[in-house]
Amino acid sequence: MSALAGKVCVITGATSGIGRVAAMRLAQMGARLVLVARDPARAEATLAALRAQAGAAAHRAYYADLSRIAEMKRVAAEIAAAEPRIDLLVNNAGALFGGRRLTADGLERSFALNHMAYFVLTHGLRERLFAAAPARVVNTASTMHRVAWLDFDDLQYAKFYSGVFAYARTKLANVLFTRELARRWAGSGVTVNCFHPGFTRTRFGNQSGLLLAPFVFAAKAFAIPPARGAGTLLHLASAPEVAEVTGGYFVRSRLAQPSHAAQDDEAARRLWDESARIAGIA
Repeated sequence: MSALAGKVCVITGATSGIGRVAAMRLAQMGARLVLVARDPARAEATLAALRAQAGAAAHRAYYADLSRIAEMKRVAAEIAAAEPRIDLLVNNAGALFGGRRLTADGLERSFALNHMAYFVLTHGLRERLFAAAPARVVNTASTMHRVAWLDFDDLQYAKFYSGVFAYARTKLANVLFTRELARRWAGSGVTVNCFHPGFTRTRFGNQSGLLLAPFVFAAKAFAIPPARGAGTLLHLASAPEVAEVTGGYFVRSRLAQPSHAAQDDEAARRLWDESARIAGIA
């Protein structure tokens, strides 16, 4: 019997790219998928594909704008009410934006979607993860974190905006969030790890705007296929050899050393406190 047989997996960003590949493979391994998505048409298509290959599992989708704090709190509460236990949470949704725009919460879009969504959803599902222990949280980060640093006086890039560097900062936030969450949840039976998927041939970058999009599309000629990009995610989600590993950053299914900035425990704690303040979470 598969190690994931009967397990419940909540995943964001599963309607395309590495998330969709991972969702399909997790279902093949016996997991029941709970999707968090924004686009009903793509989510329903993904559910149909999941049911076609694993019809016995009651896969389900919930809909929310992952860039809105209230929406993430709502969808987390809905999932928590329906699922007594969650064995695996995959925070995978993300985007690169060429221009600076604010969400209705007053947050820069990439910070809201790529970092705050991870923070709020994970917080909202924590009790269900604890109930399923041993359980796992997997966060999609990126090697782009290596060119970033945190400016706590300007986390929303109000002074000078660069879509690439704003994205890189959120990926640094993902690694720091992973590190701090693992520290806070030590001994809970829930492991937390993040990974770099590689530059994959997906929908990523399609919303990057007129200036960045042509470069992103050109670069995709050299990108790896989504199935390869999903490999490390699946490794962290299911491999027995990482069952006790927590707080790690992985590349090609191997533990790797992140940037110096990503190993700053004080920055990790400060980012946590600021994220909790923004989200209104005690």
